Amino acid sequence: MEKLSEKILYQVIKKRTNESHKGTYGRVLIIGGTQQFGGAVIMNAMAAVNSGAGLVTVATDPSNFTAIHSRIPETMVMDFNDDLTHAIQASDIILIGSGLGDRLDIVEATFSAVFAKQVLIVDGSALTMVAKHHLSWPKSRLILTPHQMEWQRLSGVSIDQQSFEAFNILAREKIIQKPIIVLKQFHTQIYTNKGIYELPIGGPHQATGGMGDTLAGIIAGFAAQFLLTPLIDTTLAAVYSHSAIADELAQKQYVTLPTQISAALPCFMKRYAN
Repeated sequence: MEKLSEKILYQVIKKRTNESHKGTYGRVLIIGGTQQFGGAVIMNAMAAVNSGAGLVTVATDPSNFTAIHSRIPETMVMDFNDDLTHAIQASDIILIGSGLGDRLDIVEATFSAVFAKQVLIVDGSALTMVAKHHLSWPKSRLILTPHQMEWQRLSGVSIDQQSFEAFNILAREKIIQKPIIVLKQFHTQIYTNKGIYELPIGGPHQATGGMGDTLAGIIAGFAAQFLLTPLIDTTLAAVYSHSAIADELAQKQYVTLPTQISAALPCFMKRYAN
């Protein structure tokens, strides 16, 4: 298992060219946020916007529209009860599941609509629904972002066995597409076709609701913005950035809030742009 270092940030984060526009930096569609869990997609969107995605749309419960417009006016909104096929197929990156509750119909419709070339990030409630209803994975480029209980539900690998890499590797092999798996834990592990990586930074100051939603949003923003960079590398850079910012904030704070991490992203990324 290889330890991640800030070297990955220099490899991924690039200086923006003068002749570019918002379309240059990718289109992200975030699908989630029931009336009860609207904060999840707000944190998704804040992270995606602040990490540099060119266009971000949130498909969510209409009760969340006003909050999203007031907190993140850079994003667009749409009703996730409508037919999302066109919006899905017009996007480069689709992030589904944060705060989605039990909306199995939306997960099934999304899985049916995505193209093979698109990146689908599956998070939160969507992972639980895949496991509970034995859904087939779509033929897209997949990133799964489970915490340890979600991975146990998906893979059958119990939490106490997840410290053994071999069990996680075998579970990943059973998924035809062999997705990138970001297994969130004390030292997050990332399983890829190129190798297995461990995040050596981060800490208990990150133990706050919404931390995973923010991580998923950063992954979406990096994947959208750096489309020509290998997806494995953009995922690794996003995971590292998330905890590196949290560690910096923790030097002066007892806890670090997910929204603070998102707010710090533009200045943090500027250091590594080359």
